[in-house]
Amino acid sequence: MAAALALLPDGRLHLQEGPIDLVIGLEGTRAGIAEAARRASARFDGLLAGLVAELPLLRQPLGVDRPALRGAVARRMADAVWPFRAGFITPMAAVAGAVAEEVLAAVAGLRGLTAAHVNNGGDIAVYLAPGATLRVGVVQRLAVAMPEALIRLRAGDGVQGIATSGWPGRSFSCGIADAVTVLAAGAARADAAATVIANAVDAAHPSIRRMPAQLLDPDSDLGDREVTVAVGPLPAAVAAEALDAGEARAEALLAAGLIQGAALVVGDAVRLVGGSLGDWR
Repeated sequence: MAAALALLPDGRLHLQEGPIDLVIGLEGTRAGIAEAARRASARFDGLLAGLVAELPLLRQPLGVDRPALRGAVARRMADAVWPFRAGFITPMAAVAGAVAEEVLAAVAGLRGLTAAHVNNGGDIAVYLAPGATLRVGVVQRLAVAMPEALIRLRAGDGVQGIATSGWPGRSFSCGIADAVTVLAAGAARADAAATVIANAVDAAHPSIRRMPAQLLDPDSDLGDREVTVAVGPLPAAVAAEALDAGEARAEALLAAGLIQGAALVVGDAVRLVGGSLGDWR
């Protein structure tokens, strides 16, 4: 299937091929925006085919040695998940963020471009020229998929990637978070960290239902690992236990410099980690 390119009514660029669905916002001069759109489209061409060619290796859990990947996006994925290799993780944990980051890299810094953001299903790569700001809507419940809070990003604050993970999302999760949103220096790293933190937001309760990932998707990189498929009403103490575990993981990643901030949500309870979420509304 050929890639689909379209201009949305609000002026954003839409690039889609197979499971990759990018919405790209560009701000700046007319010439800068036109050149950025051209470069983003050119970089998108063939991107999916390059990933498919390396899928068997991308679906393998990390071992002691870095996987011998060839493509630029595949290498971004491996680099993003490498710091988390002590636990089970595959490069696929960073695929959406790495794709967004790769397309953004083709336009970031262009003359006349003041801001750009590449949204790949909620995993967002961001470029802000000096003095620019961007308000980002944050989903607190992936099952609803409607922004319920706002984060204001400023140029120079170190945040160039935002990603959200949780059990109701499009990817499997081993935890029970309704949503975990992470801010990081890049979208691929944010994607990987959101996956790791969301998996850590976990507890045991009869209303939580799980199934082996391979029964839901035979091609899943998670194999027979159990993933969450339903979460019923939880006592406040159980939700707090899960959030405690996720918060501890997020704090450790913050201390290691791997993330700039995170928001963890279970039900109506929200935990914020890091000063980068100070503009959370």
